[in-house]
Amino acid sequence: MVVLDTDHLSELEVGSTAGMRLLSRLEQARDDAFITAITCEEQLRGWLAEIKRHTRPRHQIAAYARLIRTIESHARWPILMLDDDSAAVFETLEKKRVRIGTNDLKIAAITMAHDATLLSRNTRDFTKVPGLKFEDWLE
Repeated sequence: MVVLDTDHLSELEVGSTAGMRLLSRLEQARDDAFITAITCEEQLRGWLAEIKRHTRPRHQIAAYARLIRTIESHARWPILMLDDDSAAVFETLEKKRVRIGTNDLKIAAITMAHDATLLSRNTRDFTKVPGLKFEDWLE
């Protein structure tokens, strides 16, 4: 089981060269690949902020289009929720004083609660999470 971090999902969505390599690797794991509710939150928050930044409706058109494409993209993936098990892992990591961003810690906790491997470029932060399995498939 693999969990795509926001950076990996974003590369797929834009169709970058790295995203195409990722897609090729995911074809073997497609039934066992997930995203998290946290990734959904991060991406939707970004597009909602972009919409709000523009005050004129004509200037919001492109941002609304990206918001809808993002929602449609998320609908193609099974989504792992922040549930009781992952919240317990989160709390344990907090007690161990793992110092990374809250959203990254939630993504790590969800991944660990499902005994999965996180796909992320963010090695700087995720190496700080004891017991987290992660790989960068965008290389």
